[in-house]
Amino acid sequence: MDYETSPAIRKTMQGNRSRDTKPELRVRSILHRRGLRYRVAARPIPSVRRTADVVFTKARVAVFVDGCFWHGCPEHYRRPASNVEYWDAKVLRNVARDREVDRLLTEAGWSVVRVWEHEAPAEVADRVERLVR
Repeated sequence: MDYETSPAIRKTMQGNRSRDTKPELRVRSILHRRGLRYRVAARPIPSVRRTADVVFTKARVAVFVDGCFWHGCPEHYRRPASNVEYWDAKVLRNVARDREVDRLLTEAGWSVVRVWEHEAPAEVADRVERLVR
């Protein structure tokens, strides 16, 4: 059986949100209450096909709220019991892509903020606000 294309796996994968996750919404809510305005799920660099969760275009700050499973959090990531080869490769590709995006944005003069979904939203907002202001 091909796990990555089976109907059940496909349906599960499609159910995963790519934006407006609870951790992302919590951070955005705090930032908005503090008077900061931003773009959501936007490409910081139009020619690079990657979107940041929160983008401050004038300040050139891109914020990524990474899920612990999908991005291999050293504290919370747990390998699945089945189809280990697929998931190991998938997470490694995600991490490599994250590093590449960080590099491209930094080279283009952007500040990149990468946070884990388990981080305290107020602390994340503090870090972002310091960079934006």
